[in-house]
Amino acid sequence: MDETLSAIKAYNFWDGPLNEGFIRQSYLDKINIYDSSRLVKVLVGQRRSGKSYILRQIAGRLISGGTSPRNTFFVNMDILAFDFIHDYKDLERLFRLYLREFQPKGRIYIFIDEVQNISQWERFVNSYSQDISGDYAIYLTGSNSKMLSGELASMLSGRYVTINVYPLSYREYCDAGSREYGRASYMQYLHESGMPEMLHLSDEEARANYVSALKDTILLRDIIQRYNIKDPRLLDDLFTYLVNNTSTLFSVNSLIKYFKGMGRKVSYDKVALYLSYMSDAYLIHRADRYNVRGKEQLAGLCKYYANDLCFSNYLFRGNQHGIGYDLENAVYLQLRRMGYDVYVGDNGGLEVDFVARRRDRIVYLQVAYMLVDDKTISREYASLESISDNYEKYVVSLDDYPLASRGGIINLPAWQLEDKLG
Repeated sequence: MDETLSAIKAYNFWDGPLNEGFIRQSYLDKINIYDSSRLVKVLVGQRRSGKSYILRQIAGRLISGGTSPRNTFFVNMDILAFDFIHDYKDLERLFRLYLREFQPKGRIYIFIDEVQNISQWERFVNSYSQDISGDYAIYLTGSNSKMLSGELASMLSGRYVTINVYPLSYREYCDAGSREYGRASYMQYLHESGMPEMLHLSDEEARANYVSALKDTILLRDIIQRYNIKDPRLLDDLFTYLVNNTSTLFSVNSLIKYFKGMGRKVSYDKVALYLSYMSDAYLIHRADRYNVRGKEQLAGLCKYYANDLCFSNYLFRGNQHGIGYDLENAVYLQLRRMGYDVYVGDNGGLEVDFVARRRDRIVYLQVAYMLVDDKTISREYASLESISDNYEKYVVSLDDYPLASRGGIINLPAWQLEDKLG
């Protein structure tokens, strides 16, 4: 075998199976819909959220279904063995070498992990996605939401589909660790993490070190180096502030006021840019306000939610603001996993924690830690009771025994959210 191919064969299925990790069946089901098409399949999400394993699981499923292992071609730009690939020309040379060596017959499956690390990668993808002289299926992963903007979007003109990948859901967390569904395991989920690698780390110090390294890697590789950031300390401090203030409405101007109060020199443009960069890298998610009565999105104030609770649980434990905020963050993430667009509702001055929209389905949700007394119940139900339309309404809480339906509003245990709204 050619020396170059020998160097990368350990990361391909050519000589045998690879570690596929915990099977993320929900993602395989989403991708399976497009298997017979020539659409480019793109998995996007935060670094280390499990995209690489899902790629291998796709290949493993294809091979178990009869595809020859030598009809799969893997490139993983996070692995040093592929460091010689700098641009699309290097990638083309490697692919041509693979074709000459193996001479595969029939459909060829191309998998490129962290494709944004290859300069002008879109030229390779565009060429093979349209090449009628062969049969190619292309699967990509990336850690930046803007990887499909601009030139590639124009080149492919709708010939791709995007699948957002998140850390483990509560159900996946339980299944991966053979845990029983219920309040006890959900509380454990809130206090730990959905990052797949954390399943293999039981020591608290090792977990904290892993999360710290993950945060630093994302900030450095996906933001600081990518955008030539001049003030990395501000970027880090902004991330710390957001993680410790999830569920808080604020604006760019309020952030500027906060940092200026600490004696920092910051500008509106810089803060806004850094927020967008962290969102693009899937470290944080922005939830804009939504006018429930006017059925329109509102500008100005918004909330941000962390992509995983590991950052607050293992990096900023001394600053934690209560389990209710973590629960709200977890509910937000689960709604996003299920494909909802999620907003912070405003109904005549009363805040609705979430307005979730998926196609023609609209759901209103209020999130409460525990409904311990009549005063708490009245407060948590008030904003939902003020909504006059007949869309679904839920109060999500951690109570062992949910309350009876009240005026059509359902009290839903948080661990049942995926079953009820999935």
